[in-house]
Amino acid sequence: MAKKSSFLTDIEKKLKNFPSTTEPRLVGEVESFGDGVVTVSGLDSIMANELVDLGRGELGLALNLNEETVGVVALGDAAHITVGQPVYGTGRLLSVPVSNELIGRVVDPLGTPLDGKGEFSIEGYEEMEKIAPGVMARQSVSEPLQTGIKAIDAMIPIGRGQRELIIGDRGTGKSAVALGTILNQHDQDVICVYVAIGQKRSFLSQTHSLLEERGAMKYTVMVVASASDTAAKQYLAPMAGTAIAEHFLKQGKDVLVIYDDLSKHAQAYREVSLLLRRPSGREAYPGDVFYLHSRLLERACRLNPEHGGGSITALPIIETQANDVSAYIPTNVISITDGQIYLESDLFNAGVRPAINVGLSVSRVGSSAQIKAMKQVAGPMKLELAQYRDLEAFSQFSSDLDPATKKQLARGERVAKILNQGWDTPLAVQEQIVVIWAATRGYLDGIQVDHIREWESGFIQHVHDTADDIYTSIVKEKKLLDETETALKKVVEAYNELHPEWHIAKEE
Repeated sequence: MAKKSSFLTDIEKKLKNFPSTTEPRLVGEVESFGDGVVTVSGLDSIMANELVDLGRGELGLALNLNEETVGVVALGDAAHITVGQPVYGTGRLLSVPVSNELIGRVVDPLGTPLDGKGEFSIEGYEEMEKIAPGVMARQSVSEPLQTGIKAIDAMIPIGRGQRELIIGDRGTGKSAVALGTILNQHDQDVICVYVAIGQKRSFLSQTHSLLEERGAMKYTVMVVASASDTAAKQYLAPMAGTAIAEHFLKQGKDVLVIYDDLSKHAQAYREVSLLLRRPSGREAYPGDVFYLHSRLLERACRLNPEHGGGSITALPIIETQANDVSAYIPTNVISITDGQIYLESDLFNAGVRPAINVGLSVSRVGSSAQIKAMKQVAGPMKLELAQYRDLEAFSQFSSDLDPATKKQLARGERVAKILNQGWDTPLAVQEQIVVIWAATRGYLDGIQVDHIREWESGFIQHVHDTADDIYTSIVKEKKLLDETETALKKVVEAYNELHPEWHIAKEE
């Protein structure tokens, strides 16, 4: 009798847990499963990019819509799947939960928190795949996005709504430039979204700690698909980051999105495509890898006031092999973006920080993304540097140089030295302007090159202490007025007299 009652209890439990919904559901059956790809039959009316319920809380993504079957990529572990098991269409296109509470959080591409701070309240869902805003909704890029890095803000300016590629070999400081830019947004009213694709967890932990320490997580969202995550999650990460950015764009805010990096994103997409048995093209990448990145990066824009007036600025990162920018993925992304910052390993090894090759780097937005004061000082600096690079190469073959050439070489050397800067010490635009002004006007010509860094940090503080109204004027007027230049001249001359030990000894 006891056995019977226990048997009945089991049936009762099963009946209690049995789904009693009368709503129609799209049901399919697993034909085969392997390497994270599920082949399903029976999902006749499923949509492309629809989420599929694989059971036990696991989701898949319908990517291949064939005549008889559907290729579904499992987004999680999904080790429980067996042949013949039922799976269900959810009717929900691929989307990520969004909320203003995401600021300061670390989430995966599906919006699951990874920082141990619990759930956030969901305000809605943003589709990961979306058509980019049209031409009539946009306006031209004219407002600068200050990176705090002198070499970039002066010569390769980035505007709000621009897409600027950061490209270079492994270990040349690409992530450092991007993270330095995030640190500089603390008073710029810009929300940052840092998308990490295929990075080591140790690096991600260090990055999060740094942003926390410097107070940058107060305006930053981290979207993480680490190296140990599935290729499907790495493929979704940049689209999830862009969808989160679009949530803030709708509120008329300026957003900066960093994709670190799109080389690993392309590799993840290649892996997913090959597992789905899609035909491969150049370097075994699928034929639509260009379209994948173009539809992602076209979502970066600056909207006109009628459409909210916000902007998304994209800084994609691409890793090259042996400085080969002519490989498939680098050439693709170069052709999509509005310019590139090229970091060179030879310059990095020579101690140049950031290791930017000014000749190969370009911003297609140009000086329209600079304030007038920066244009006033950056113009002469570009000329000084270009002449210095030419003369430097020429002077190696000649020992006897005339005084004018020597003077030009000395000026160029100091201008180049002033552009050296630690990635985690961004400067406000007004501080950059006074330093570059002093260098291009010849006030560093008499200072020893070894003391240039000391001179710079001391001079920035000296202006704060003795003539802070110079900074106030530059911020307010956005240009160098004649009286500001006169005041700056007096300050720099007085500062140079305070430090005779830094001066070059005059020849007798």
